[in-house]
Amino acid sequence: MEFSIIIPTFKNFNYCKLTLDSIKENSSFKHELIVHLNGIDHQTENYLKTENILFTKSDKNIGLCSGVNTAYKKSSKNFVLYSHDDMYFLPNWDTELIKEINTIDDDKFYLSLTHIAASGAVKGSLQHIQFNCGDNIENFDKEKLLKNYKTLNFIDLQGSHWAPHLIPRKLWEKVGGFSEEFNPGFASDPDLNMKLWKEGNRIFKNVANSRIYHFGSVTTRKNKEINRNNGKKTFLIKWKITVEFFTKHYLKRGNLYDGPLKEPFKNFNYYIDYFFSKFNYFITRFFR
Repeated sequence: MEFSIIIPTFKNFNYCKLTLDSIKENSSFKHELIVHLNGIDHQTENYLKTENILFTKSDKNIGLCSGVNTAYKKSSKNFVLYSHDDMYFLPNWDTELIKEINTIDDDKFYLSLTHIAASGAVKGSLQHIQFNCGDNIENFDKEKLLKNYKTLNFIDLQGSHWAPHLIPRKLWEKVGGFSEEFNPGFASDPDLNMKLWKEGNRIFKNVANSRIYHFGSVTTRKNKEINRNNGKKTFLIKWKITVEFFTKHYLKRGNLYDGPLKEPFKNFNYYIDYFFSKFNYFITRFFR
């Protein structure tokens, strides 16, 4: 089983090369790699040509969403995996995903890989494992990571909405990939999840044993050429609820995975959060 792996990049050669090299070194299968070059980047382009890696490019930074959608047009496999360009894929990452796919009796699912990172977990959830092997490429301790990553305990989580994520090609086609109004990309993942939810997908699972090391959005943190979009506002106007309400009550982010999701349980906390979500929408829509 092979995947089409799509990676948009913007002037981030060293990290992008590390990501691609880790996929080639640590995959059990030969996957289709497709990189989108956001803007002129001769160093990365020359490397991709030398390594015979498929790529698309744009003269300027067209954003993560448009970059992924552009690269997707060159893909051919039955499963699409989107990744950032600052991740180190660990051995057997794909074997674990394939094992998971083979247990799913549904043609609609969204699977995320488990993050290992130097910093702590996202507040209010168990979104990733804290294990410090460096917070940049200069102090990255690859030997320490490879020696210890299997020993780090974790669980399958409910409500994944983060990259790297894998979905079936047919499902990607139905929802039209990423919504380009979210360029350069902030809050594009929960928007994609909402479109998948509307399409009937109820499996949003973080696979505990499929693992990557993440340096933490290096491109957006360090590149001042990128203007952050107000993705949460765009999501709110589009879907009329907040990202927080959706990920908490629909996706149940960070809970122990216990099977396909059901419709939100409408208890007292649901209605309180719903009221504030709608109030936020009203204020944002008509007064901001």
